[in-house]
Amino acid sequence: MTERSGTVVGPRPPTVIVDDLHVVYRVRGAGRTKEVKGGATAALARMISPRRLAGERRVHAVKGVGFVARRGETIGLIGSNGSGKSTLLRAIAGLLPAESGAVYSDGQPALLGVNAALMNDLSGERNVVLGCLAMGLSPREVRERYDEIVEFSGINDKGDFISLPMRAYSSGMAARLRFAIASAVNHDVLMIDEALATGDRAFRKRSEARIRELRAEAGTVFLVSHSLTSIRDTCARTLWLENGELVMDGPTDEVVRAYEDSAGRRSSAP
Repeated sequence: MTERSGTVVGPRPPTVIVDDLHVVYRVRGAGRTKEVKGGATAALARMISPRRLAGERRVHAVKGVGFVARRGETIGLIGSNGSGKSTLLRAIAGLLPAESGAVYSDGQPALLGVNAALMNDLSGERNVVLGCLAMGLSPREVRERYDEIVEFSGINDKGDFISLPMRAYSSGMAARLRFAIASAVNHDVLMIDEALATGDRAFRKRSEARIRELRAEAGTVFLVSHSLTSIRDTCARTLWLENGELVMDGPTDEVVRAYEDSAGRRSSAP
């Protein structure tokens, strides 16, 4: 690979390696009619035992997915509902265990989703401070970035909402604040799950510009979105998942075109 200066450089170092990853959910339904007896030791043994309990259902959510993400990439994840996109991100973030295979990462990946936890009983202001401290910023850095975070979120555009409890926010306002907090720090790996689906066009444009800044500052960004326009505008590479399997991995235009063609064939099928 050759940069514009003419200097020959090697491939960028990997930030995430996903190696033949399988993720299985175990759902315990109403089929368990017999009470399981025993003390705390027996309960712990049942939790860690691989033996399937009565009424337990296995959901194979990610099936043998493998790829390498490199520093400076912005990678889109597309697929129909239930295809395994969010599960894959949670596994990369270390929030879900692998049934088999492995995930290797450079540093601690940060997952930003529309369901990311904020403290509903605290004000937006307190959530900004606590969120930034949790990401490793010093109190001085929080003070320096506070105004920029609030302005970026846009939640004060129609009033002093930042001083209100989070429970008073709409889902869109809360999602915008989550994104503003998470993107205030340059992460080695930042994973965004549908956060750009909320907000108006102006906020989406600010978010896309911020993602490009994060990528330029040597991080890696994963973006899950049902908006193929956002994927095209933001990501150079895209992974397409269906039924937990990796269907295609390549340049965004090629992958999105194949996905749209497949969706068109499904919709026209009798």
